[in-house]
Amino acid sequence: MNLFAMLETSGSAMQAERIRAEVVAANMANAETTRTATGGAYHRQHVVFAANAGDPEFANTLNVASGSLASTPSTAFPAPLPPLGGNASGQTAPGVHVAAVVEDPSPPLRRYDPGDPDAGPDGYVSYPDINPLTEMVDLMGATRAYGLNSSAVQAEKGMISSALEIAKA
Repeated sequence: MNLFAMLETSGSAMQAERIRAEVVAANMANAETTRTATGGAYHRQHVVFAANAGDPEFANTLNVASGSLASTPSTAFPAPLPPLGGNASGQTAPGVHVAAVVEDPSPPLRRYDPGDPDAGPDGYVSYPDINPLTEMVDLMGATRAYGLNSSAVQAEKGMISSALEIAKA
């Protein structure tokens, strides 16, 4: 793994966390949406992350160094869904990408409001099953993970800068 692969790894995590924050914001914005273009109440969205395949040579070296029995080409890293980027050698840097944004299967909440235009014949309106506290916790987690990866990028930049200064001397 080269120095820049570490930047790509943190960068992929930052992209994934940004998408996660956008999905959480969309959930919060649609917490009271009773009618969508597809019909029915809005359904909460979840982000599914998946690991990028990374460099199999690195995984093999790690297996050998840790005393693993097999040092054959790695099949432990299945091919991911399309990642967000790759490195100069054409291989995907180890990291994470958004595999999918899936809809929450939980049924909508039903509230009695016969005067609402979206009320059914029984007078109940279907509202999204979105808890603002859960969404805020998810948003805080995404923000925190983004910030930590940003700090890792800054530390890596500092290491590269120090290496260049040592090379000058």
